[in-house]
Amino acid sequence: MTDTNTARTIVGIIGNVIAFGMYSAPIPTMVKIWKMKSVSEFKPDPYLATVLNCMMWAFYGLPFITPNNILLITNNGVGLVMALVYVIIFFIFATSPVRKKITIAMVIEVILMAVVVFCTLYFLHTTKKRSMLVGILCVIFNVIMYVSPLTAMRLVIKKKSVKCMPFFVSLADFMNGAIWLAYACLKFDLYILIPNVLGCLSGIIQLIIYALYYKTTNWEDDDEDKENSNSNAEIEPSQA
Repeated sequence: MTDTNTARTIVGIIGNVIAFGMYSAPIPTMVKIWKMKSVSEFKPDPYLATVLNCMMWAFYGLPFITPNNILLITNNGVGLVMALVYVIIFFIFATSPVRKKITIAMVIEVILMAVVVFCTLYFLHTTKKRSMLVGILCVIFNVIMYVSPLTAMRLVIKKKSVKCMPFFVSLADFMNGAIWLAYACLKFDLYILIPNVLGCLSGIIQLIIYALYYKTTNWEDDDEDKENSNSNAEIEPSQA
């Protein structure tokens, strides 16, 4: 038992490191958005889904929900902060319709989370009942997070371009799903197991699609966008 717990702790720490890599993977995309002053074809869906997912899993890891899951709290606490930063960047540079979508989604997520916390703590009084309810919700929202890249995958297939689906995000999705799958198996936790099986599959599908459409992607458009941005930057001071 001790060896299993030790192994689980080690895997959980590795999972935290990999998860941080997953949460950091969108940084190049955010830098690109910041430089372009536009979200271009990028979608906010994965980041909105990550916010809700991390809130739910951090709640699941609390001692009065499921004991001995501190690594879930650290993992998802960091993920929540980083996802919120990404959503804010999207909001700043998005068009009005996208801003409206982000606002509505965030309001719904906060209200939903508040309802879950209230119902869990007020109506359920044992960790077994609480972990079952919150665990089921975690599975549902984790599935949403892993399915959310489908919007980007559909666009990749339609345009035969992978520019809207960053490679490192897809790779990190796969690695994160694989390590937490191992974590769930060491001390069997069905609620952690199910979504991470799907996470592995989602990551594999994304990587396959990336490999298929990488060669058909017109990367020269990026260079043209940079040149246009530089030209605009040089014109603006003279107009002032």
